[in-house]
Amino acid sequence: MSKKFWTITSLLLVMVMLFAACAPAATEEPVATEEPAMTEEPVVTEEPVVTEEPVVTEEPTEEPTEAAPEEPELSLVIWADETRAPILQALAEDFQTTYGVGLIVEQVTGINDQLPIAAPAGEGPDIFIGPHDRLGGWVDSGLVTPFDLGEKEDMFLPVAISAFTYGGEIYGLPYAFENMALLRNVDLVPDAPETWDELLQVGGDLIAADEVTYAIALEDNGYKVYPVLTNFGGYVFGRDETGNWNPDDLGIDSEGMIAAGDWIAENVGAGLISPNANDADTAETLFETGEAAFIMTGPWALDRFRAAGVNYAISPFPENGQPFGGIQGFMISAFSENKLLAQAFLTEFVATEETMQQLYETGNRPSAFLPVLEATDDPDLAAFGEAGEVAALMPAIPEMGAVWGSWNSAVQLVINGGDTSENAFTTAAQQIRETLAGATLGMVNVPGSYQAAAGCAADWDPACEVTALTEGEDGMFTASHSLPAGDYEAKVALDGTWTVNYGVDGVQDGDNYTFSLASDGTVTFTYDPESHMLTIEVE
Repeated sequence: MSKKFWTITSLLLVMVMLFAACAPAATEEPVATEEPAMTEEPVVTEEPVVTEEPVVTEEPTEEPTEAAPEEPELSLVIWADETRAPILQALAEDFQTTYGVGLIVEQVTGINDQLPIAAPAGEGPDIFIGPHDRLGGWVDSGLVTPFDLGEKEDMFLPVAISAFTYGGEIYGLPYAFENMALLRNVDLVPDAPETWDELLQVGGDLIAADEVTYAIALEDNGYKVYPVLTNFGGYVFGRDETGNWNPDDLGIDSEGMIAAGDWIAENVGAGLISPNANDADTAETLFETGEAAFIMTGPWALDRFRAAGVNYAISPFPENGQPFGGIQGFMISAFSENKLLAQAFLTEFVATEETMQQLYETGNRPSAFLPVLEATDDPDLAAFGEAGEVAALMPAIPEMGAVWGSWNSAVQLVINGGDTSENAFTTAAQQIRETLAGATLGMVNVPGSYQAAAGCAADWDPACEVTALTEGEDGMFTASHSLPAGDYEAKVALDGTWTVNYGVDGVQDGDNYTFSLASDGTVTFTYDPESHMLTIEVE
């Protein structure tokens, strides 16, 4: 018999027992409604009054009013954000009608941070929404449980299923994915290039004709240049023989990574790639104003380009360059006492075209559910979906937090000419390995857009010793730096990685702090390890 049959049978048995245990006690029947056993003639002591079986010939004199549905004895708790919560709450009535089980959808901010605290204490959800790249840590910590998608598994994008697979088992039901694609100005470039060399050739011709300033606006961080790096064979972490991410196989200093860096540096020097598109705003401005013919970005930039009236088109990267892929999905808590019911809700109520369509429409991200993805009427999201079919999944291991600072610094140095590709990526890999080995354990840092001005090799490096804070006798951590006038952003990072970081109001993974210097001066950071709050004083 099929696994699905046993699952449904198990659920029915659970529900039968549940209702038997929880049903209200029956009210007493009227006296003598039980038909007497006719084993012998009754003894007649007097002329009996002949009674007949009562026949109901009419409705009760007072028709009972429809009672409000009783509160269910059992409910599933779901943690979701404010966008997804209303969609899930709308499924509550049907779910209760089908299983007699309620549905409580709670809007929770910072699910990733609250889950490890609430779940073991018995205060967490049965089901929660989260990103796939946290999966490895959650599995290793015993926070999530595998479950069976049954015949629904084939209805999801294979790369999305792979994202929620760990140790050969599926731990999540994916609903959306996010990745970059190549955008081009159609007025300048009618057809998508098939190779990177063709992209540069087209851009070079436009530069020669004085129609653009650069062929492509390139942001200087590992995430944004990844499609170029993968084209040369670069990678971050490899996988072991079982398919799990292998933190010992670091590819930051691989031959492919270094070769890609050489290619970038060569074409920056040739004037084809922008050397100064340090952030998203700068790169998007170059594309928006027609100074760059191409840009690599994601669906988050579409509203800006639409508002600016840019005539753009979206295509996969040349030569199957792989962007990073991020998958969002539903997972079941390992601490849930209702795992079978949680699985039934996900496979029977969430994994439907109607629900997945609603999640797609509110999320502005391509759907991971194939019937919705293939039927989308938004050509932009469909194009991002096509580019995402070859996406390289963001490594779902905690060690990824140690990569970003040094890796991004290396990319910045290559683009701005501060170092050779080989030296930049080799140095970054060495720093990452030292961090993973515990060399920066205990470091409290304030990485931000000011770090290069303060003496670090690059900005946003959580392992830069120059900006590390020092603990005082009062238990506070402080550091001061002389900076030029300007507007800056920063946040707190611990242990030299991005794994644990605190933003505004001490919120983990929160927004960046901002500060400004009207003229050259000194900035002092003070971090409170109890509240995780950062105080910034500008002189």
